[in-house]
Amino acid sequence: MPAHDACAAAPRPRLELAEIVRGHRDALERARSLNTEQRRALSAVGLCRTAALGGHLDVCTECGDKRPSYNSCRNRHCPKCQALAQEKWVAARLDRVLPVPHFHVVFTLPAALRPLAAFRPKVIYELLFETASATLLEVGRGPKLGARLGITAVLHTWTRQLELHPHLHCVVTGGGLALDGTRWVRARQDYLLPVRVLGAVFRGKFLAALRREHAQNAFDGFDVFADPQGFERLCSSITRLPWVVYSKKPFAGPDQVFRYLGRYTHRVGIANSRLVEADSARVTFRTKDGKTITLSPVEFLTRFVQHVLPKGFVKIRHYGLLAASNVKTLLQRARALLSVVRPVSDLPTATTWIEILLALTGRDILCCALCGGAVVMAALPSPLPRQTARAPPA
Repeated sequence: MPAHDACAAAPRPRLELAEIVRGHRDALERARSLNTEQRRALSAVGLCRTAALGGHLDVCTECGDKRPSYNSCRNRHCPKCQALAQEKWVAARLDRVLPVPHFHVVFTLPAALRPLAAFRPKVIYELLFETASATLLEVGRGPKLGARLGITAVLHTWTRQLELHPHLHCVVTGGGLALDGTRWVRARQDYLLPVRVLGAVFRGKFLAALRREHAQNAFDGFDVFADPQGFERLCSSITRLPWVVYSKKPFAGPDQVFRYLGRYTHRVGIANSRLVEADSARVTFRTKDGKTITLSPVEFLTRFVQHVLPKGFVKIRHYGLLAASNVKTLLQRARALLSVVRPVSDLPTATTWIEILLALTGRDILCCALCGGAVVMAALPSPLPRQTARAPPA
């Protein structure tokens, strides 16, 4: 009897990042100096869903089919471990979305700052969050709108070619709470804030913050700054540039906001679906519009690990009405003014990881892929104990 569609095993990508990591990590470490977090990420990706991480046995109660199911690594840089984390994150925030238009605003650092970001990623990424959010909040309070905005910001550091390209995706409420808290101020239907003003304010705030960090010796050891005039030359060059801030048209509704956020919040630099082929000499992956790029395995992994974030770095942050300190005060006031009495999203909410997996893939893992029978989980056979090395006889 053919298995029900929901019981069929999901197709696996033909090529996975884990295979490239396992095959070429040693060569990478001989060629490049890696930090602790980069080594930890590579180890996690290489071991994800293998026997090394343990797991359980799926046993069909009808046909007796037995299949091992190994644990995931749960590392945030692993392309196989983000779907469940993404769905849980979205479900936990259903009660914070407001029934108003939302705009997508992107802040991008000039290319001249990328070497500094590679040298001190935590400092530069913190400054990006600090100054972009302050820019939105300040301009939002200004005469064009005169309101407190709600902002969710997500850091991305890559291009489709896996090159370093730090930028911040911000989803911003189309309007905000009036400064006196008495009403909701709506933005224009297709316009939030002037992007040229945002760019100029962002540039000024970032340069001021950069000077502050430089005065505190945050960039000691950076080659360009070995010359006493190196820092000033960098600042002068980026001051003359226009700092691009991009604003997209508003989303259609709250559900679209969450679908968009879910797509961006837990994305990693390279998805397994983009990998085309790999061998001992090259890795080919898709970039954009059907194009591909081919790199040596070491160069490919070098590009991948430069997007491993510093330990404990928070890449999704909330500001203004959505800041944790304002959820029970300003956000509640905004909800009352907008007559929101329950979560406004109609997205289905799954509670267990089995339900989430079914919603994402359409596959019921408690249903046998061969006969459609019920599946129960059993312990994997214990591995043979390791032999303890003994010292040679005296």
